[in-house]
Amino acid sequence: MIGTITFNHRFTFLFFILLSFSIRAQVGINTETPNPSAALDVTSTNKGLLAPRMTTAERTAIVSPADGLMVYDTTLKLFYYYSGASSSWTPMGANVTDRLNFKLVRSTDALHTVLASELAAGGGARYVMDPNTLYEINGQIIFDLPVDLNNSYIHGQDTNNDILVRTSGNIFEGATGGSIRNVTLIASAGSVFNLNGSAAQNLIFRDCVVANSNNVGTISGLGLVFLSIIQFSGNTNGITYNNINQLLLSNLGWFGNNSGTYERLTGTFTLVEKQGGFTQVNGSAIGFDVSASGLTITGDAVMESVVFTGTNTAGYVKNYTVGTYSGYNFNNSWTVRSAGLPTESDTNAVGDFSVDYAVGTGIGVSFNNSNPSNIVKIGTATSVSTSSNLFRFSTDGVPNRLRYLGKKKRIFQITGSVSFQVPATGTYIIYIAKNGTVLSQYKVYGRGSSTNDIVVLPINGTTELLNNDYIEIFAQRYSGSNGDIVVPNMTVTIK
Repeated sequence: MIGTITFNHRFTFLFFILLSFSIRAQVGINTETPNPSAALDVTSTNKGLLAPRMTTAERTAIVSPADGLMVYDTTLKLFYYYSGASSSWTPMGANVTDRLNFKLVRSTDALHTVLASELAAGGGARYVMDPNTLYEINGQIIFDLPVDLNNSYIHGQDTNNDILVRTSGNIFEGATGGSIRNVTLIASAGSVFNLNGSAAQNLIFRDCVVANSNNVGTISGLGLVFLSIIQFSGNTNGITYNNINQLLLSNLGWFGNNSGTYERLTGTFTLVEKQGGFTQVNGSAIGFDVSASGLTITGDAVMESVVFTGTNTAGYVKNYTVGTYSGYNFNNSWTVRSAGLPTESDTNAVGDFSVDYAVGTGIGVSFNNSNPSNIVKIGTATSVSTSSNLFRFSTDGVPNRLRYLGKKKRIFQITGSVSFQVPATGTYIIYIAKNGTVLSQYKVYGRGSSTNDIVVLPINGTTELLNNDYIEIFAQRYSGSNGDIVVPNMTVTIK
């Protein structure tokens, strides 16, 4: 009888508890007064709530996850919830974006584990990164195999602590580009870069340090290569850029403890721009090398505001083997305005020539018998003239000619003088001619009063010149007796 009563009492008590839960529709753990807005209120001052923990593979293998299902991903170290609207898993956290393609690589991780899929994609011989995936580097990572960027993003947070090291072999290999930021790169027995891709591939490399490497390496064939705010220190050899459409180098710092050739261009480029930064060249090192045979710039090349310093007395730049001018380094494709180097640009183009014979001798100029006579060039193939300043100008080996070799059209000032001896009393005209056609607006008249008078006339005019346009000086007899004039002296300067 007592046992029956006890059982009934217990049953009645349990019934009322369940009825209470049903009525209140709330559960409180460690609290008798759960918050009215919460279906479940867990209260504690020394313990937390532990969600289900699983790997990425286990999370993505959940069958028909409910909208709002939450788990902790132990592979990516993030909370994820399932969005029914988008049928996808989304990371949680105020500092986490909606990026699903993210992987954290820490110094304490086993690379073959955290990059298992990348290693498998590389056939066990390299890490082929997932395209459009952000790999965050945390600490010093020592790679045992090369990395194929495969259009991924490799970013650190602090270049002093986030470091990629390869003790033998190359760090980055392959035919693809990508993005590298905020890391230090060290390839102590190999190259940082060994990339040979196509014009469809781009490389963005910025806010990094390259240090103590055997070679910075080679980047070849890419469409766009953009380096910005990179420090190079203690490298045995520099970098070669080859066959790149657009090469942009911004604020690079090459310290004097580098050796070999810092930067070398080979092949064909559409655009080259090197802007800002410094290059300290000591000993036998070479700061910038453009001497390769066949180096071609189809568009423009600019070197602006780069400071070249150092103890190298042989020259900071290894210059073009053809197409340069005495005392200069680059050809007509370049505009160079950098401390430590001669300034080179079409705006600095200058040309001159001078004819200098003893009085009584000189260049004979013959006219026809009419007045005004025909207009005749002063000088023949046997005439003698010399030039002391030719920058982006040539004489073509022809007396009395200055040909413009710059790439950009410019308006030039033409100045000089002509001295000639007349055969008899007469009036003569001196012309500036462009491409064999006189510029009549700049003609100058002069008159000899008697036989053997020497007339001196100034030359002064302006004209626009395109690449390969040339200037010459012509003469005409306006009136007077027939006969040759003799030109013992003539000087012309274009600038």
